[in-house]
Amino acid sequence: MKAIKHILIVPILLLLTGCSVYNFTGTGKIDAKTFQVNYFQNNAALVEPGIERIFTLELQKIIQNQTNLSLTNTGGDLIYEGEITDYRITPMGSNANQGADQNRLSITVNVRFTNKNKSDDDFEKRFSFYYDFPGNEQLVGSRLSEALNVVFERITQDVFNQSLAKW
Repeated sequence: MKAIKHILIVPILLLLTGCSVYNFTGTGKIDAKTFQVNYFQNNAALVEPGIERIFTLELQKIIQNQTNLSLTNTGGDLIYEGEITDYRITPMGSNANQGADQNRLSITVNVRFTNKNKSDDDFEKRFSFYYDFPGNEQLVGSRLSEALNVVFERITQDVFNQSLAKW
């Protein structure tokens, strides 16, 4: 009976110690303790007020939720900064009344990532995503909130993957 316990315990211990380098979000060992997300300016030609604040907070939130790094205002080991470079609504198809059947909101964010402990990880890259909505609706209120949630969830996950998950 003792032999069976040892046979079961050894693989379990190996499994647990083998997982120490990775966590459930897929990031490897992060050589940092703190991160900072500088305010992302809205430099798009078409300005939707407040989206720069929403994006900045969403990027902070995803990093806090998927790592054990501490958020700081200055001197972070990892620094995220950049600007919203494009906010555009484009008709995607027309109907018999010569109106748009569907519209697409596209947002592009330029991100500069700096890892003070490992400069090989540094990058500057544009991330973008879109949200389609019916052509007979205006992008205001709850529809705008839904669109921003969808777009920023994807962009922030892509930024996270590029900077920390290395996907």
